[in-house]
Amino acid sequence: MKLITWGAVAGVVFAGLTAIPATAVESKTLQWSKCEVKPKEDPNVVAGSECATLQVPVDWNHPDGPTFGLAVARRTTEDPIGTLVFGPGGPGDSGVDRIRTGMSRFSDALEDKFDIVSFDPRGIARSNPVVCSAALLAKQPSPQIGSRAEFDRTIRYNRELDQDCRAHTGPVYDHIDTLQTVHDVDAIRAALGETRISFHGSSYGTLLGELYAERYPHRLRALVLESIFDHGDSTTGEFLDAQAATAQDSFTEFVNWCAKTTTCSLHGRDIHALWADLVARAGRGELPDPRQASVKATPFTLTFGVFRMLYDPQWAALADLLKRLETSPPPTGEPPVPTGLAPNTLAPFCRDLSLPVRTYGEFSAHLRRLARNNPDLKIPPTLLAVTNCLGLPKAVNPQQDLKIRGLKTPALLANALHDPATGYSWATSVARQFGKQGVLLTYEGWGHGSYNKSPCVGQAIDNYLIALTVPRRGTACPAVPPAN
Repeated sequence: MKLITWGAVAGVVFAGLTAIPATAVESKTLQWSKCEVKPKEDPNVVAGSECATLQVPVDWNHPDGPTFGLAVARRTTEDPIGTLVFGPGGPGDSGVDRIRTGMSRFSDALEDKFDIVSFDPRGIARSNPVVCSAALLAKQPSPQIGSRAEFDRTIRYNRELDQDCRAHTGPVYDHIDTLQTVHDVDAIRAALGETRISFHGSSYGTLLGELYAERYPHRLRALVLESIFDHGDSTTGEFLDAQAATAQDSFTEFVNWCAKTTTCSLHGRDIHALWADLVARAGRGELPDPRQASVKATPFTLTFGVFRMLYDPQWAALADLLKRLETSPPPTGEPPVPTGLAPNTLAPFCRDLSLPVRTYGEFSAHLRRLARNNPDLKIPPTLLAVTNCLGLPKAVNPQQDLKIRGLKTPALLANALHDPATGYSWATSVARQFGKQGVLLTYEGWGHGSYNKSPCVGQAIDNYLIALTVPRRGTACPAVPPAN
């Protein structure tokens, strides 16, 4: 049987994490060695990175129980002012690879002042990755559920996959959620011999930073949350509405840019009408998939592909793609499978998010409302966070407003005004939850992430991390137009 690694798709109910005895983590040490160089990698890029494995409990509710190896990586500097821990996003991103080959994420100033550390979260990459049967993953149903029979079939599939992944992964599978990862981060801190750490979380990694600040505020020197995930109280409808609205906003910004930019290949065209035609053709099986021209696109895969191009954003390339698709002949192959998120990307969604949908009628009502309120991107890509969790046990770390007390330095929150994935409304919600314990820095531009897009944002974050200089409330950085 062929097996592949996959971010976990389900959770089980267990008691909230209790206080962890200091002895559970303080005695651990890290044995560092040079990180391996994979085939086709440039050894000069990997050079300077060090890797280690930290044994941590499978379940932090039972710190003296079985353990597994958590993969950690670092780059050191000559005279550091402290350790900066980077929280990977995704969920499903590898922090070890960020240190090995992705250091362009950090400025020279940060590399000069900090030992920079990251890790592969439990269930991801080198940290006891979730393993599932490839044949079963290939049968993953589409999130475009159009009938009660498909709804029931999705529930049956999710439960079968849940059992399969648990059997092939081992006991860690039942303990993959961000609350557990909070304690993993604190174990890394202790193993490094640090009293306090600075933390920079990006996208889904901001949830880790938020919960770490809630649990261990006295162990944080500084906290940066960039492209902010809101884990506050919300219903399934509110989650889907927020995600759909921010994706639609980013698409609208693309349309507005093209209308004003003569070099846009669709300048002067009705992009809304063109897009509606492409979606209709995808629904009839007449459109090639943007990523695999030989197979058919579906409205969901087409939307997902466009959504990802709004991350940078790649506006000029997106216009070219839509123009090319307009005249593309019908493909001969069937839609690619699976139609859900790729392996190792879903990770702890079903454990961290309570997004129940009890009946097909309720699900269908959500889709109708989303289509009514969002004229172009009617199907939010994060619909997968709902459909892939249908029929599974309740989330062990459901949404609830943060209660942050005791940070010595206010957290710095940074978000783009037009972020396709973590909308500005999420940023203002989390800023409200932090209150005086946090300050929101607004990037008035576009895309997912702002540290590497705006020199103004990058400098503000560097000044904060290095000198603990907190921007004044209401500070905003001007937009930097994407390259044409």
